[in-house]
Amino acid sequence: MKFDIAVIGGGIVGAATFYKLQKKNPNLKIALFEKENLLADHQTGHNSGVIHSGLYYKPGSLKAKNCIEGRHELVAFAKEFGIAHDVCGKVVVATDPSELPNLEKVFKTGQENKIEGIERITADQVKEIEPFVESIGGIWVPVTGIIDFRGATAKMVELALAIQPESKLFLGHEVSAIEKGELSSTIVTSKGNFVSEYLVFCAGLQADRMAKKDGVNLKEKVVGFRGDYYELTPQAKHKVKNLIYPVPNPDFPFLGVHFTRMTDGEIECGPNAVFTFKREGYGKTDFSLRDTVDALTYGGTWKLFFNNMSFGINEYRRAFSKKLFLKTLQRMIPSLTMDDIHPGRAGVRALLLAQDGDTRDDFRIEYHGKSIHVLNAPSPAATASLAIGNYIAEEAEKHFSLK
Repeated sequence: MKFDIAVIGGGIVGAATFYKLQKKNPNLKIALFEKENLLADHQTGHNSGVIHSGLYYKPGSLKAKNCIEGRHELVAFAKEFGIAHDVCGKVVVATDPSELPNLEKVFKTGQENKIEGIERITADQVKEIEPFVESIGGIWVPVTGIIDFRGATAKMVELALAIQPESKLFLGHEVSAIEKGELSSTIVTSKGNFVSEYLVFCAGLQADRMAKKDGVNLKEKVVGFRGDYYELTPQAKHKVKNLIYPVPNPDFPFLGVHFTRMTDGEIECGPNAVFTFKREGYGKTDFSLRDTVDALTYGGTWKLFFNNMSFGINEYRRAFSKKLFLKTLQRMIPSLTMDDIHPGRAGVRALLLAQDGDTRDDFRIEYHGKSIHVLNAPSPAATASLAIGNYIAEEAEKHFSLK
């Protein structure tokens, strides 16, 4: 089985890359390899399902540029192909005067990124949008939405396969090694070997390991952080209309626990962020010796722990205490009770962690011979996926001399 290009990783970034490469190069034979028996079975299928606006990202960064471009394209894609979605808007709310300077900073960033229609709103205006929220003001972001990312991923792959009948999707094919030849590479999988001239890696939680298999001298490591969600019980669902976010703490690498109305009507609350002892572990006690040793023998992990010690301890306490999780939610909706929430699912985020413990805030895409590696694509990568796919397809044209 010989291909012109092989894409490794069947999350939404891999799917969008497969789709965009095929669209731009309809004559090429392209393969998509995914180790699970389902597409989008890790970060893509376990996230909040939010179409991000681009509100938080440093102006001019790859995150800001790709999130905004990707959002427009994703919404158009969802409309065209009937993917469940709703551009419902969100509020970012301050509940304490100490949060107001950061709220202003977020608003200014949003203005610099030219986020359409954002407004600074009063506590009364917040109440008009979300009647159960108690705040001292906030930001209204009308272009934020919700979407079925699994559905979007499946559709991208389906469209790519329809362009070129000789292109293929290989599910349940775990890539265990890359054998480099002069003109092409052999992809060794759990179900046989394949040959491809060019490789694109979109491996998410396994990005660093796949880079090493391809001979990349990567100093950083991917470290996983699990996020647990609660769901509102039926009697409490009326307390959240759409999306409600806290003001993010700039000292912490995550956005904080928020409320999200999903496309199926459920209301999720979360996620928190705790170090996980298994990269693809969605249970609180999941453990992998290899993943744990990998993370805890890396200096960057310890530097991140020491730099965020109090946050980390609080997140861990909250992960095992429904009462503490509820307390966090009550900052925004004080009327919530223990009976209003029950445990939901969990997700794991991949962060390419620098040696100094920096969480590498921007997307990172690198080239290595006849390969392209997406090394870091945390949130908002799902929103930005089609823009990332465009970017990789354009770069592939340059680096791979595609005709």
